[in-house]
Amino acid sequence: MSLVLTDITDRVATLTLNNPDERNTMTAPMVEEIIAAMDAFEADEGVGAVVVTGTPPAFCAGANLGNLAEATGESLGVIYEGFLRIARSPLPTLAAVNGAAVGAGMNLALGCDVRICSDRAKLDTRFLDLGIHPGGGHTWMFRRIAGPQAAMAAVIYGQVLDGKEAERVGLAYKSVPGDDLLEYAHEFAAKAASAPRQLAIEAKQTILDMADVQNHSDAVTRELTPQLWSTKQPWFAERLAALQARISKK
Repeated sequence: MSLVLTDITDRVATLTLNNPDERNTMTAPMVEEIIAAMDAFEADEGVGAVVVTGTPPAFCAGANLGNLAEATGESLGVIYEGFLRIARSPLPTLAAVNGAAVGAGMNLALGCDVRICSDRAKLDTRFLDLGIHPGGGHTWMFRRIAGPQAAMAAVIYGQVLDGKEAERVGLAYKSVPGDDLLEYAHEFAAKAASAPRQLAIEAKQTILDMADVQNHSDAVTRELTPQLWSTKQPWFAERLAALQARISKK
């Protein structure tokens, strides 16, 4: 059985963790399949965005506890690569969190650019409950996305967030009914996938780089080079002409 299922529709690639009997917990073999899937998506010019989800009932219930009990820096690094590979992707990535996202599984969601949660989602850091310190950049990602108070509430105070709470604190962009999640996520990702691929990649990198920009003037300078580059691309002339044609018909 494949531990990762893949599909490409409308330039949107979907990566589905597929070990529901073990609630899609991450193991070394699953990580290998995640890496292979992401390599294939990025090599395919027909892919413009990636949706990450899990076969119900869970999104990803964390790392395999048996592996954690015998953990070393090397073995943890192997598991980390399951979410770090997606976090490093230049493509726009979206987590469709359909159920429990625990520990490393929550890291998988945090590593995506946007999170859409179903009303069945449960985002649970759970590290302290297990007597283990957070890892894989969990606290950095959480704090960067939702701020220190939300990170403290979840990591230190053990607050488990459903979809609505995740949306309220800014950890998720939106919470939707569970039955609508995948359709909504696909349509959401398709908007990014409809843009010129390299343009979306460049714009994503600019947003990430802005974390280190200190003022508006520097931001203008940072955007100038890629903006000028984009005006020289064939898609700009094509899309501008199409827009002008639509306007002229009104």
